[in-house]
Amino acid sequence: MPRGEEVYNITEARKSASIDRDARTRRYLISMTIRTVCFLAAILVDGWLTWVLFAAAVVLPYIAVVGASTIIRPPSPVSMPPLIIKDTQELPVGHPDKTV
Repeated sequence: MPRGEEVYNITEARKSASIDRDARTRRYLISMTIRTVCFLAAILVDGWLTWVLFAAAVVLPYIAVVGASTIIRPPSPVSMPPLIIKDTQELPVGHPDKTV
């Protein structure tokens, strides 16, 4: 069997760093947009809601930075994904699945 027919199992491959970075940036920008809206709304309303919105505007930057800094990707697998070989003759000598 030709070497080009080997099948690799890549179901546990991680997302690329650029996709991870884009997702974190998007979450940060959404949080900062909410903060800006809270601040502007606090200026426009009266009463106890003003203080709640100001408090949210003060706390949201911390939450946004912590949320953007968290790792989205799961930890890498302990071992390499298995190599699936269709032809058992290609297995190393002494392998239990090798047929003679």
